[in-house]
Amino acid sequence: MVSDLATHFGAFNCAFTQMPGEGRALAANGAREGRRLIVACGGDGTISEVANGILETGCGDVELGILPSGTGGDFRRSLNIPARAADAARTLRTGRARQMDVGRVTYVNHEGAEETRYFLGVASLGMSTDIIERVKEKDSRAFPAALSGWLGGKISFAAATVQSTLSSPGASVIMQLDSAPERRLTVSNLCVANARYFGGGMKIAPMAILNDGRFDVVTIGDLGALKILANAHKLYRGTHLEMEQVHHAHARVVTARPARTNERVAIEIDGELPGYLPARFEILPRALRVRCP
Repeated sequence: MVSDLATHFGAFNCAFTQMPGEGRALAANGAREGRRLIVACGGDGTISEVANGILETGCGDVELGILPSGTGGDFRRSLNIPARAADAARTLRTGRARQMDVGRVTYVNHEGAEETRYFLGVASLGMSTDIIERVKEKDSRAFPAALSGWLGGKISFAAATVQSTLSSPGASVIMQLDSAPERRLTVSNLCVANARYFGGGMKIAPMAILNDGRFDVVTIGDLGALKILANAHKLYRGTHLEMEQVHHAHARVVTARPARTNERVAIEIDGELPGYLPARFEILPRALRVRCP
């Protein structure tokens, strides 16, 4: 990957992360030092970290570049950035900057404190949190040892989806979209989407536009394991919105909290598991410059 970038840019500064969260700090330092293009090499979690680092500095003229790697690759799909490193590097050289919306979410972290961060793709709760945990941990029930070395991102997520469908209960939440009345829902999954894809290629929000100033909110009712499995292919095609138990709406602000007192409902943000409800999701129109084809 380094050679792919060098082919198009010549010499450049390269920094390697050693632990979670370091990408955020490196990107923030780079932005403050005056870098105008900061390239994230990795999956959705790494890209999100780098974007957070850029955004927290307030340096609006810094561009985010993407050189895909890692498991998911969902944000680059929404931008039509090639999966192959050599092609993606060429896009970084020949592409143009586009202003993208960004989500900002406030939630309760694992230490019980309120925390705020940005997200590029999708934030969700319900079955997706269990899927993400399985993919990250390469749980032996979903990933036999003989396969774990070569399973691709899409296969990894699909295998975890089957396991989670059979074992994850629905989540009961109270949700509010903008100033509409609160609603109590029991869902298999609830997604607050800025981009179209999540979960290793699932087209969860097929009509999402990255610069329209609003979220696509997709709720999937408590369908039951067999019905979810029978219709899983629709998530990859983006045809699930036709189902009676699937609802789609737009909103600029989404709030959600557990419907049951003292219940912990986990959330995932750009493929990471940072904490729990209650949460407030807010769209920030055209807040980030991203190098695109």
